[in-house]
Amino acid sequence: MIEAELKAQVHAPEAVMRQLETLAAARVEVYQDTYYDRPNRLLEQGGEELRIRTVHGADGTRTVLTFKGEAVDVASGSKPEYETLVDDATAVHAILRGLGFVECIAFEKRCRNYAFETRGRRMLATLVRVPEIDGTFLEIETLVDASDLTPALDDIRATLVDLGISQDDLTTELYTDAVAAQRRD
Repeated sequence: MIEAELKAQVHAPEAVMRQLETLAAARVEVYQDTYYDRPNRLLEQGGEELRIRTVHGADGTRTVLTFKGEAVDVASGSKPEYETLVDDATAVHAILRGLGFVECIAFEKRCRNYAFETRGRRMLATLVRVPEIDGTFLEIETLVDASDLTPALDDIRATLVDLGISQDDLTTELYTDAVAAQRRD
């Protein structure tokens, strides 16, 4: 499956949050993300990602192992995505290190997730704050087959417009890059 996703910087987060709350109840969660790669950065060079995410929320804690392939749409950065829940985060970190992967970067994301249906699609909108970088971001995503990617991205763009987000606010900058740049400065 392809994660059709667009991300934008939000200039009026409270207004967007109020609009999203008319669509769905918020699920407030904190993500602890750790990204892995080969020592030679082979995954990064290929535009791929390997991540362990531990999610802390009102419903408890869960850990997800995710692999994202190379972008299939450069303009949006949409990628094939494969995820699975894991029972033991410590063991998965040890397995990846044992297989020769190295931790590249780890950081926290504070998220308000809204799952809703619009335009005949299940969508997930997430308001994101990363304490190490400035700004609030909005990600809207839906999972689709490759043949449905363009119409799905069109539906996401229309949903962003409904939320008052303009095309000029879209960004493909990765949180990993933004956090790494902030740490270098």
